[in-house]
Amino acid sequence: MIIAGTGSYLPERVLHNRDLPPELETSDEWIHARTGIRERRVAAPGEATSDLCLGAARRALDAAGVGPGELDLILVSTITPDTMCPSAACWLQSKLGADRAVAFDLAAACSGFLFGLRTARAYLAAYPEIRTVLLCSAEVMTRTVDWADRSSCILWGDGAGAVVLRRDGAGLAVGRVEVRTQGAYGEDLLLPGGGSRTTPISHDSVDAGRHTLRLEGKKTFRVAVRCMAGIAREVLEAEGLEVGDVDWVIPHQANRRIQEAVAGALKLPVDKMVFTIERYGNISSATIPIALDETVQAGRIRPGHRVLLTAFGGGLTWGAALLEARG
Repeated sequence: MIIAGTGSYLPERVLHNRDLPPELETSDEWIHARTGIRERRVAAPGEATSDLCLGAARRALDAAGVGPGELDLILVSTITPDTMCPSAACWLQSKLGADRAVAFDLAAACSGFLFGLRTARAYLAAYPEIRTVLLCSAEVMTRTVDWADRSSCILWGDGAGAVVLRRDGAGLAVGRVEVRTQGAYGEDLLLPGGGSRTTPISHDSVDAGRHTLRLEGKKTFRVAVRCMAGIAREVLEAEGLEVGDVDWVIPHQANRRIQEAVAGALKLPVDKMVFTIERYGNISSATIPIALDETVQAGRIRPGHRVLLTAFGGGLTWGAALLEARG
């Protein structure tokens, strides 16, 4: 399977640390020292997840030289869809005019892009009529946060990344993709509102904060490092490679300290790791494809380069994948 084109889209509004509500009693220095974040993007009023997808998808399609009418499958990984029904993928299909495609969403939190790669590969392998797949990962996370919760609201941003996938050709060859889940720890990163546990919406559920994201930060940090580093090693071993054979590592952009701890666990030079968290914060499933697109557009990935992706998110979910650039 080949990534034939990449694209990304970030909303125009920039929310810097110094512009956060004063009642949070925080500072740019405090946030940056603990997370690596300086600013994040915020979707405009009325701008939905499928709108962010649309911007990223058009750029990925252009990069791949593919028209919407050639798409056979559209996958959107998100935990912040436009609506519970229809899916964000269906809204995106309509906006693109990709009438031939089948479209549906995947919900795997911050690991969603890797789950999407695994799903796309399965479809391409199993169904001869599926030849071209659009995978978008997009989130409007700033609408899920409690802006009075200093420990969590500072982390999140909005944006979208997309890739066009085909069986073969020039581009980034997708090697091993491994994903894992452990539902027993789902309470550690939880967004209860909107699901069957917290519907219909009521004054009580809003007052209880059940429609905002809850994060057990200290516990999540340790587990994230262990899982991201561990599954990255599994992927490399399955490919007969060592960490030194990798040119770039693009991790999920959750926290700068998590990323550096993963690099330490892998004994990887930090200068091989791609960072976007300072400018965009944590955009859940969209962080990896946005960082991948920016790395591609900057010309940093050259023929023969190997790129390792690794992520961890609510569910709990985690995964890793290996890419190799082909001319």
